Amino acid sequence: MKTALIFGSSGLIGNELLNIINQNNNYNKIKLFVRSTTNSNDPKIEIIQTDFNNLEKHKDSVVGDDCFFCIGTTKKDTPDKNEYRRVEYNIPVDIAKIAKSNSVKSFVYVSSLGANPNSSGSYLKNKGQVEEELNKINFPKLAVIRPSILLGNRKVFRLGERIGIFAMKALSIFFLGSLKKYKPIEAQNVAKAMVAIAQNHDQKKVFESNELSEIGSVI
Repeated sequence: MKTALIFGSSGLIGNELLNIINQNNNYNKIKLFVRSTTNSNDPKIEIIQTDFNNLEKHKDSVVGDDCFFCIGTTKKDTPDKNEYRRVEYNIPVDIAKIAKSNSVKSFVYVSSLGANPNSSGSYLKNKGQVEEELNKINFPKLAVIRPSILLGNRKVFRLGERIGIFAMKALSIFFLGSLKKYKPIEAQNVAKAMVAIAQNHDQKKVFESNELSEIGSVI
């Protein structure tokens, strides 16, 4: 039996991931690292109120088998450039280093379609730079997850996001061959794929959105 560590369980992918892992008999314990405490009567779940400004304080709690990192933000939610960089780059890298020092076996990181350390855009640049750093840490198993536009029940309504999703869904019939990875993907399928990837022995590191869709749809 295994212990799962989840960072970002309140987000679109993270919430789906929590539900899937909670129903998976391969895991007998789930540690949720959250900013503010929430109530749970599930004996399988341990909630750890986390000070993300002082992650070393929680080093002894970052112990388990599979670590799933789903934390992310937007420039609208985090307009300060330094804080944005901290959330998108420093936090995932710092958590990964702590996990590796505690012999966590696998690290599954939600990156983004188009992640590139040399991108002119800060979002894709941060994601790409995190991917580079994770490769240097040398986990026994590292999985980089690169979903396209996510479909699912979002807690926050954003008009521009809804318009973009509608447009991409309409155009997706034309996404063939190498363009398949640009098709919108259900957050639930991403989460299903993440769990399957963590449990298999494949040494592949980077999973594009169309691969996630294929893996998640058959589970």
